[in-house]
Amino acid sequence: MKHAIAIAAGLVFLAVSVAATPTTRERAVAIDKVVIAPTESADLERLVTGLAFPWSLAFLPDGDLLITEKYAGVRLVRNGVLVPGVLAGGPTNVFAKEDSGFLDVAVDPDFERNRTVYVAFAEGDETANHTAVWKGVFDGRALAGGRVIFRSRPDKAEPSHPGGRLLFLSDKTFLLTIGDGYSYKAAAQDLGSHLGKIVRLTRDGAAAPDNPFVDRAGAAPEVWTYGHRNPQGLALDPATGDIWEHEHGPRGGDEINRLRAGANYGWPVVTHGIDYDGTIISDRTFAPEIERSSFIWMPSIAPSGLAVYRGRAFADWDGKLFVGALAARNVVRLRMGKDTGFFIEDERMFAPLKKRIRDVREGPDGLLYILTDEEPGELLRVRPKLR
Repeated sequence: MKHAIAIAAGLVFLAVSVAATPTTRERAVAIDKVVIAPTESADLERLVTGLAFPWSLAFLPDGDLLITEKYAGVRLVRNGVLVPGVLAGGPTNVFAKEDSGFLDVAVDPDFERNRTVYVAFAEGDETANHTAVWKGVFDGRALAGGRVIFRSRPDKAEPSHPGGRLLFLSDKTFLLTIGDGYSYKAAAQDLGSHLGKIVRLTRDGAAAPDNPFVDRAGAAPEVWTYGHRNPQGLALDPATGDIWEHEHGPRGGDEINRLRAGANYGWPVVTHGIDYDGTIISDRTFAPEIERSSFIWMPSIAPSGLAVYRGRAFADWDGKLFVGALAARNVVRLRMGKDTGFFIEDERMFAPLKKRIRDVREGPDGLLYILTDEEPGELLRVRPKLR
Protein backbone atom coordinates (compact mmCIF):
# COMPACT_ATOMS: atom_id res chain seq x y z
CA MET A 1 0.00 0.00 0.00
CA LYS A 2 1.49 3.33 -1.06
CA HIS A 3 -0.73 5.38 1.21
CA ALA A 4 -3.27 4.28 3.79
CA ILE A 5 -5.72 6.56 2.00
CA ALA A 6 -5.86 4.10 -0.86
CA ILE A 7 -7.36 1.42 1.32
CA ALA A 8 -10.63 3.27 1.53
CA ALA A 9 -11.22 3.25 -2.25
CA GLY A 10 -14.83 2.53 -3.07
CA LEU A 11 -16.54 4.40 -0.22
CA VAL A 12 -19.48 6.66 -0.86
CA PHE A 13 -18.45 10.32 -1.14
CA LEU A 14 -20.60 12.63 0.98
CA ALA A 15 -19.72 16.17 -0.06
CA VAL A 16 -19.63 18.63 2.81
CA SER A 17 -18.03 21.96 2.01
CA VAL A 18 -17.69 25.14 3.99
CA ALA A 19 -16.47 27.13 0.99
CA ALA A 20 -17.38 27.38 -2.65
CA THR A 21 -13.94 26.17 -3.72
CA PRO A 22 -12.65 23.11 -1.84
CA THR A 23 -9.24 23.41 -0.26
CA THR A 24 -6.40 21.08 -1.22
CA ARG A 25 -6.98 19.12 1.97
CA GLU A 26 -10.72 18.87 1.36
CA ARG A 27 -10.07 17.51 -2.12
CA ALA A 28 -7.75 14.93 -0.57
CA VAL A 29 -10.38 13.88 1.96
CA ALA A 30 -12.90 13.55 -0.87
CA ILE A 31 -10.70 11.17 -2.84
CA ASP A 32 -13.23 8.35 -2.97
CA LYS A 33 -16.28 8.70 -5.18
CA VAL A 34 -17.06 5.10 -6.13
CA VAL A 35 -20.14 3.56 -4.56
CA ILE A 36 -19.97 0.13 -2.93
CA ALA A 37 -23.36 -1.40 -3.60
CA PRO A 38 -24.83 -2.89 -0.42
CA THR A 39 -25.44 -6.62 -0.60
CA GLU A 40 -27.10 -9.03 1.78
CA SER A 41 -25.16 -12.25 2.32
CA ALA A 42 -27.00 -13.06 5.57
CA ASP A 43 -30.41 -12.76 7.17
CA LEU A 44 -31.42 -10.70 10.18
CA GLU A 45 -33.60 -11.88 13.05
CA ARG A 46 -35.10 -9.39 15.51
CA LEU A 47 -34.66 -10.70 19.04
CA VAL A 48 -35.51 -7.70 21.22
CA THR A 49 -37.23 -4.39 20.56
CA GLY A 50 -38.11 -1.48 22.79
CA LEU A 51 -34.59 -0.54 23.90
CA ALA A 52 -33.69 3.12 24.42
CA PHE A 53 -30.37 3.98 22.77
CA PRO A 54 -28.57 0.73 23.69
CA TRP A 55 -24.78 0.97 23.79
CA SER A 56 -23.36 -2.49 24.49
CA LEU A 57 -24.18 -6.09 25.35
CA ALA A 58 -22.57 -8.96 27.24
CA PHE A 59 -23.39 -12.67 27.10
CA LEU A 60 -23.80 -14.60 30.34
CA PRO A 61 -23.05 -18.34 30.57
CA ASP A 62 -26.68 -19.26 31.29
CA GLY A 63 -27.96 -17.57 28.13
CA ASP A 64 -28.98 -14.26 29.72
CA LEU A 65 -27.85 -11.00 28.13
CA LEU A 66 -26.93 -7.72 29.76
CA ILE A 67 -27.48 -4.59 27.67
CA THR A 68 -26.55 -1.02 28.60
CA GLU A 69 -28.88 1.79 27.62
CA LYS A 70 -26.85 4.98 27.35
CA TYR A 71 -29.18 7.25 29.29
CA ALA A 72 -30.85 4.72 31.60
CA GLY A 73 -28.78 1.83 32.94
CA VAL A 74 -28.27 -1.91 32.55
CA ARG A 75 -31.09 -4.07 31.16
CA LEU A 76 -31.55 -7.84 31.33
CA VAL A 77 -32.73 -10.13 28.56
CA ARG A 78 -33.86 -13.50 29.91
CA ASN A 79 -35.26 -16.34 27.82
CA GLY A 80 -35.29 -13.97 24.87
CA VAL A 81 -37.49 -11.42 26.64
CA LEU A 82 -36.48 -7.93 27.77
CA VAL A 83 -37.14 -7.74 31.52
CA PRO A 84 -39.00 -4.50 32.37
CA GLY A 85 -36.94 -1.71 33.93
CA VAL A 86 -33.24 -1.25 34.51
CA LEU A 87 -31.40 -3.45 36.97
CA ALA A 88 -31.23 -1.99 40.45
CA GLY A 89 -27.92 -1.34 42.17
CA GLY A 90 -25.75 -0.12 39.30
CA PRO A 91 -23.47 2.93 39.04
CA THR A 92 -24.64 6.25 40.43
CA ASN A 93 -23.62 9.83 39.64
CA VAL A 94 -23.83 8.99 35.93
CA PHE A 95 -23.40 11.91 33.53
CA ALA A 96 -25.90 11.06 30.79
CA LYS A 97 -25.84 13.58 27.96
CA GLU A 98 -24.99 13.37 24.24
CA ASP A 99 -22.02 10.95 23.95
CA SER A 100 -21.87 10.28 27.67
CA GLY A 101 -23.81 7.94 29.94
CA PHE A 102 -23.73 4.20 30.52
CA LEU A 103 -21.20 2.77 28.08
CA ASP A 104 -19.75 -0.75 27.89
CA VAL A 105 -20.57 -3.79 30.02
CA ALA A 106 -18.28 -6.81 30.42
CA VAL A 107 -18.33 -9.99 32.49
CA ASP A 108 -15.43 -11.22 34.60
CA PRO A 109 -13.40 -14.12 33.13
CA ASP A 110 -14.42 -16.09 36.24
CA PHE A 111 -18.06 -15.01 36.13
CA GLU A 112 -19.46 -18.48 36.76
CA ARG A 113 -17.64 -18.46 40.10
CA ASN A 114 -17.80 -14.81 41.18
CA ARG A 115 -20.80 -13.37 39.23
CA THR A 116 -18.85 -10.13 38.71
CA VAL A 117 -19.64 -7.58 36.00
CA TYR A 118 -17.95 -4.33 34.97
CA VAL A 119 -19.68 -1.24 33.63
CA ALA A 120 -17.87 1.67 31.96
CA PHE A 121 -19.69 4.98 32.29
CA ALA A 122 -19.29 8.75 32.36
CA GLU A 123 -19.27 10.04 35.93
CA GLY A 124 -19.76 13.60 37.13
CA ASP A 125 -21.51 16.56 35.53
CA GLU A 126 -21.13 19.00 32.67
CA THR A 127 -18.48 21.04 34.46
CA ALA A 128 -16.33 18.07 35.58
CA ASN A 129 -16.69 14.52 34.30
CA HIS A 130 -14.54 11.52 33.45
CA THR A 131 -14.72 7.93 32.22
CA ALA A 132 -15.04 5.45 35.08
CA VAL A 133 -15.35 1.70 35.64
CA TRP A 134 -17.83 0.26 38.15
CA LYS A 135 -17.47 -3.32 39.43
CA GLY A 136 -20.26 -5.28 41.09
CA VAL A 137 -22.09 -8.59 41.35
CA PHE A 138 -25.09 -9.68 39.30
CA ASP A 139 -27.17 -11.92 41.55
CA GLY A 140 -29.61 -12.92 38.84
CA ARG A 141 -32.08 -10.13 39.55
CA ALA A 142 -30.05 -7.01 40.38
CA LEU A 143 -26.58 -5.55 40.64
CA ALA A 144 -25.15 -5.51 44.13
CA GLY A 145 -22.08 -4.63 46.17
CA GLY A 146 -20.71 -2.34 43.50
CA ARG A 147 -18.00 0.29 43.65
CA VAL A 148 -16.05 2.45 41.23
CA ILE A 149 -12.60 0.91 40.77
CA PHE A 150 -11.14 3.39 38.26
CA ARG A 151 -11.63 7.03 37.34
CA SER A 152 -9.78 8.66 34.46
CA ARG A 153 -8.03 11.95 35.09
CA PRO A 154 -8.07 14.84 34.60
CA ASP A 155 -11.74 15.80 34.49
CA LYS A 156 -13.15 17.41 31.37
CA ALA A 157 -15.95 19.95 31.03
CA GLU A 158 -18.14 18.59 28.23
CA PRO A 159 -19.94 15.37 27.26
CA SER A 160 -18.04 14.50 24.09
CA HIS A 161 -15.54 11.73 23.37
CA PRO A 162 -15.69 9.53 26.49
CA GLY A 163 -14.45 6.33 24.78
CA GLY A 164 -15.72 3.63 27.11
CA ARG A 165 -15.03 0.21 25.53
CA LEU A 166 -13.89 -2.66 27.74
CA LEU A 167 -11.96 -5.78 26.73
CA PHE A 168 -10.63 -8.58 28.92
CA LEU A 169 -7.32 -10.12 27.89
CA SER A 170 -6.07 -13.68 28.35
CA ASP A 171 -4.15 -12.73 31.52
CA LYS A 172 -7.40 -11.43 33.09
CA THR A 173 -6.36 -7.80 32.95
CA PHE A 174 -8.64 -5.56 30.93
CA LEU A 175 -8.40 -2.61 28.56
CA LEU A 176 -10.51 0.53 28.73
CA THR A 177 -10.65 3.08 25.94
CA ILE A 178 -10.74 6.76 26.93
CA GLY A 179 -11.44 9.51 24.41
CA ASP A 180 -9.62 12.81 24.11
CA GLY A 181 -12.54 14.83 25.49
CA TYR A 182 -12.98 16.61 22.13
CA SER A 183 -11.65 20.02 23.20
CA TYR A 184 -8.60 18.48 24.86
CA LYS A 185 -7.00 16.77 21.88
CA ALA A 186 -3.43 17.78 22.77
CA ALA A 187 -3.77 15.64 25.92
CA ALA A 188 -3.74 12.52 23.74
CA GLN A 189 0.05 12.97 23.47
CA ASP A 190 0.52 13.71 27.18
CA LEU A 191 1.46 10.49 29.00
CA GLY A 192 0.51 12.08 32.30
CA SER A 193 -3.14 12.30 31.22
CA HIS A 194 -5.62 9.48 30.62
CA LEU A 195 -7.37 11.45 27.85
CA GLY A 196 -6.86 9.95 24.40
CA LYS A 197 -5.47 6.70 25.83
CA ILE A 198 -6.18 3.03 26.19
CA VAL A 199 -5.42 1.94 29.73
CA ARG A 200 -4.73 -1.58 31.01
CA LEU A 201 -5.99 -2.41 34.48
CA THR A 202 -6.20 -5.29 36.93
CA ARG A 203 -9.59 -6.51 38.06
CA ASP A 204 -9.30 -4.19 41.06
CA GLY A 205 -8.78 -1.16 38.82
CA ALA A 206 -5.06 -0.70 39.46
CA ALA A 207 -2.44 -0.26 36.76
CA ALA A 208 -1.26 -3.61 35.41
CA PRO A 209 2.25 -4.01 36.89
CA ASP A 210 3.94 -4.67 33.53
CA ASN A 211 2.38 -1.73 31.68
CA PRO A 212 4.87 0.03 29.38
CA PHE A 213 5.12 3.33 31.28
CA VAL A 214 4.97 2.24 34.94
CA ASP A 215 8.57 3.32 35.54
CA ARG A 216 8.54 6.53 33.50
CA ALA A 217 8.53 9.72 35.54
CA GLY A 218 5.46 11.86 34.89
CA ALA A 219 3.56 9.12 33.04
CA ALA A 220 0.28 7.65 34.27
CA PRO A 221 1.08 3.98 35.02
CA GLU A 222 -2.27 2.82 33.64
CA VAL A 223 -1.46 3.96 30.07
CA TRP A 224 -1.07 1.12 27.58
CA THR A 225 -1.30 2.99 24.25
CA TYR A 226 -1.74 6.68 23.44
CA GLY A 227 -2.49 9.16 20.67
CA HIS A 228 -6.15 8.18 20.25
CA ARG A 229 -9.10 10.42 19.44
CA ASN A 230 -12.31 8.62 20.48
CA PRO A 231 -11.79 4.84 20.41
CA GLN A 232 -15.07 2.92 20.59
CA GLY A 233 -14.20 -0.42 19.03
CA LEU A 234 -12.04 -3.05 20.69
CA ALA A 235 -11.73 -6.76 19.91
CA LEU A 236 -9.33 -9.62 20.57
CA ASP A 237 -8.72 -12.18 17.83
CA PRO A 238 -8.64 -15.49 19.75
CA ALA A 239 -6.86 -17.24 16.89
CA THR A 240 -3.91 -14.86 16.56
CA GLY A 241 -3.88 -12.88 19.81
CA ASP A 242 -4.07 -9.61 17.85
CA ILE A 243 -5.96 -6.79 19.52
CA TRP A 244 -7.83 -4.54 17.10
CA GLU A 245 -9.15 -1.07 17.83
CA HIS A 246 -11.05 1.52 15.85
CA GLU A 247 -11.64 5.16 16.59
CA HIS A 248 -13.56 8.12 15.28
CA GLY A 249 -11.59 10.50 13.15
CA PRO A 250 -12.70 14.12 12.68
CA ARG A 251 -14.09 14.90 9.21
CA GLY A 252 -12.56 11.86 7.58
CA GLY A 253 -9.87 9.64 9.00
CA ASP A 254 -11.72 6.98 11.00
CA GLU A 255 -9.10 4.32 11.77
CA ILE A 256 -8.59 0.64 12.46
CA ASN A 257 -5.40 -0.08 14.39
CA ARG A 258 -3.55 -3.16 15.56
CA LEU A 259 -2.66 -2.33 19.15
CA ARG A 260 0.85 -2.73 20.50
CA ALA A 261 1.78 -1.94 24.10
CA GLY A 262 3.48 1.44 24.42
CA ALA A 263 2.73 2.54 20.87
CA ASN A 264 1.71 6.04 19.79
CA TYR A 265 -1.22 6.17 17.33
CA GLY A 266 -0.65 9.77 16.42
CA TRP A 267 -3.65 11.92 17.28
CA PRO A 268 -3.53 14.88 16.81
CA VAL A 269 0.06 14.98 15.49
CA VAL A 270 -0.99 13.00 12.42
CA THR A 271 -4.45 12.51 10.94
CA HIS A 272 -6.07 11.78 7.60
CA GLY A 273 -9.02 14.04 8.44
CA ILE A 274 -9.73 17.74 8.67
CA ASP A 275 -11.63 19.61 11.37
CA TYR A 276 -15.39 20.02 11.14
CA ASP A 277 -15.06 23.64 10.06
CA GLY A 278 -12.72 22.66 7.22
CA THR A 279 -9.48 23.77 8.87
CA ILE A 280 -6.38 21.60 8.86
CA ILE A 281 -5.59 19.82 12.12
CA SER A 282 -2.19 18.55 11.01
CA ASP A 283 -0.32 18.68 7.72
CA ARG A 284 1.07 15.19 8.38
CA THR A 285 -0.59 11.85 7.74
CA PHE A 286 2.47 9.80 8.73
CA ALA A 287 5.41 10.45 11.02
CA PRO A 288 8.35 8.47 12.44
CA GLU A 289 7.67 6.56 15.66
CA ILE A 290 3.91 6.69 15.07
CA GLU A 291 1.94 3.55 14.23
CA ARG A 292 0.30 3.37 10.82
CA SER A 293 -3.35 2.44 10.71
CA SER A 294 -4.45 -0.78 9.05
CA PHE A 295 -7.50 0.88 7.49
CA ILE A 296 -8.81 4.43 7.11
CA TRP A 297 -12.27 5.61 6.11
CA MET A 298 -12.67 8.84 4.19
CA PRO A 299 -15.35 10.07 4.43
CA SER A 300 -16.06 8.93 7.97
CA ILE A 301 -18.56 6.18 8.76
CA ALA A 302 -18.52 6.93 12.56
CA PRO A 303 -17.49 3.41 13.65
CA SER A 304 -18.86 1.89 16.84
CA GLY A 305 -18.62 -1.73 17.92
CA LEU A 306 -16.13 -4.25 16.57
CA ALA A 307 -15.99 -8.02 16.26
CA VAL A 308 -13.44 -10.47 14.88
CA TYR A 309 -15.43 -13.40 13.57
CA ARG A 310 -14.17 -16.89 14.46
CA GLY A 311 -17.48 -18.75 14.54
CA ARG A 312 -18.52 -21.77 12.48
CA ALA A 313 -21.85 -20.57 11.11
CA PHE A 314 -20.19 -18.54 8.32
CA ALA A 315 -17.12 -20.40 7.11
CA ASP A 316 -16.09 -17.70 4.62
CA TRP A 317 -16.16 -15.03 7.33
CA ASP A 318 -13.38 -16.60 9.38
CA GLY A 319 -10.94 -13.97 10.64
CA LYS A 320 -12.86 -11.05 9.14
CA LEU A 321 -13.68 -7.86 11.02
CA PHE A 322 -17.18 -6.49 11.45
CA VAL A 323 -17.64 -2.81 12.26
CA GLY A 324 -20.87 -1.04 13.15
CA ALA A 325 -21.37 2.34 11.49
CA LEU A 326 -23.37 5.11 13.12
CA ALA A 327 -23.25 7.69 10.33
CA ALA A 328 -23.14 5.22 7.43
CA ARG A 329 -25.95 3.15 9.01
CA ASN A 330 -24.68 -0.28 8.11
CA VAL A 331 -22.27 -3.03 9.15
CA VAL A 332 -18.93 -3.09 7.34
CA ARG A 333 -17.18 -6.41 6.75
CA LEU A 334 -13.43 -6.28 6.13
CA ARG A 335 -10.80 -8.85 5.19
CA MET A 336 -7.05 -8.66 5.50
CA GLY A 337 -5.17 -8.27 2.23
CA LYS A 338 -3.02 -11.31 1.50
CA ASP A 339 0.20 -9.43 0.88
CA THR A 340 -0.30 -5.92 2.28
CA GLY A 341 -1.19 -6.40 5.94
CA PHE A 342 -3.97 -3.84 5.43
CA PHE A 343 -7.73 -4.37 5.37
CA ILE A 344 -10.04 -4.27 2.37
CA GLU A 345 -13.80 -3.77 2.51
CA ASP A 346 -15.75 -6.88 1.53
CA GLU A 347 -19.29 -5.73 2.03
CA ARG A 348 -21.56 -3.10 3.55
CA MET A 349 -24.38 -5.02 5.14
CA PHE A 350 -27.95 -4.23 6.23
CA ALA A 351 -28.11 -0.75 4.72
CA PRO A 352 -31.88 -1.15 4.08
CA LEU A 353 -32.38 -0.98 7.85
CA LYS A 354 -31.37 2.70 7.71
CA LYS A 355 -30.42 2.49 11.37
CA ARG A 356 -27.36 3.61 13.29
CA ILE A 357 -25.38 0.54 14.42
CA ARG A 358 -23.91 0.88 17.90
CA ASP A 359 -22.45 -2.54 18.73
CA VAL A 360 -21.45 -5.75 16.95
CA ARG A 361 -20.55 -8.92 18.86
CA GLU A 362 -19.98 -12.59 18.12
CA GLY A 363 -22.18 -14.67 20.38
CA PRO A 364 -21.36 -18.02 22.00
CA ASP A 365 -23.50 -19.66 19.31
CA GLY A 366 -21.15 -18.43 16.56
CA LEU A 367 -23.68 -15.90 15.24
CA LEU A 368 -23.33 -12.13 15.13
CA TYR A 369 -25.41 -9.84 17.33
CA ILE A 370 -26.11 -6.18 16.53
CA LEU A 371 -27.51 -3.29 18.55
CA THR A 372 -29.15 -0.35 16.81
CA ASP A 373 -28.61 3.11 18.30
CA GLU A 374 -32.23 4.20 18.21
CA GLU A 375 -35.28 4.72 20.37
CA PRO A 376 -36.76 2.20 20.08
CA GLY A 377 -33.52 0.32 19.58
CA GLU A 378 -33.26 -3.33 18.63
CA LEU A 379 -31.12 -6.37 19.30
CA LEU A 380 -30.66 -8.27 16.03
CA ARG A 381 -29.08 -11.63 15.26
CA VAL A 382 -27.32 -12.36 11.98
CA ARG A 383 -28.01 -15.83 10.62
CA PRO A 384 -26.90 -17.70 7.45
CA LYS A 385 -29.12 -16.83 4.53
CA LEU A 386 -31.81 -19.37 3.78
CA ARG A 387 -31.28 -20.95 0.39
